[in-house]
Amino acid sequence: MNPSAPRARSPRSRLIKPVMVVLALYILGAYLLAPALWRRHERADLAHHDFLTRTTAGIPGDPINIALTGKVPQLLRAMQAAGWSPADPITLQSSVEIGLSVLLDRPYRDAPVSTLLYDGRRQDLAFERLVGGSADRRHHVRFWRIAGDGNDLFLGAASFDRGVGISHLTGQITHHIAPDIDTERDGLMQALAAAGAVTNRSFVPGSGPTLTGRNGGGDPYVTDGDILLASLVDGPRPQGQPQPAADPWWMGLRRWAWSVVASLARRLL
Repeated sequence: MNPSAPRARSPRSRLIKPVMVVLALYILGAYLLAPALWRRHERADLAHHDFLTRTTAGIPGDPINIALTGKVPQLLRAMQAAGWSPADPITLQSSVEIGLSVLLDRPYRDAPVSTLLYDGRRQDLAFERLVGGSADRRHHVRFWRIAGDGNDLFLGAASFDRGVGISHLTGQITHHIAPDIDTERDGLMQALAAAGAVTNRSFVPGSGPTLTGRNGGGDPYVTDGDILLASLVDGPRPQGQPQPAADPWWMGLRRWAWSVVASLARRLL
């Protein structure tokens, strides 16, 4: 063995430089560009909140990942314009109907969603959009209303139900979520923007970057940990007349940077 020969670099050491570059891009987008777009009162509204929901058993649930400012009628019109339906309350009848929807593969557009607590309160509103022929797979979001002097603040937890199964933590029957909750957050906001229902989109810090999160059913999730914030507007376009609403360039760069960071970090863990 020649002691003067250069030592081969390990796979891990070869990843350090690209990881540092991507981290720099992420910091640039998340902490220098995006903050310049925040409005002062929005930062104040979100400054002193914890951003993790809990189940009724006290188990940490889905993180808050979307926020809207406005009034309840604006939110209802916006979600309808984006193609989402309000979820029915949990009753014996609605529980039977969602069970039959899953078993018989038949639609139930207003199927109830399970209760999550934020700051000790159950969600004030919930919405969903089915994928396929039953309530087995669906996009859904819960909102908690925080009253304000002018507009209210609606903190939301958006995720995708990929199927019905057994909770990994309690053994109860539940929906399992897909791990990429950032895609759900971004998709809902894009739908609202395409319907002309929101303006002033920006990111604010939330629960923080998470690569190994688990929700109330024990399902894994990955997130950049930020909240996508926007203001509701009056008069969204009627459903069925969507128009393209391109994201600002820095939002696309930010999402790409985080996806690369998350992918590399998972390989190193």
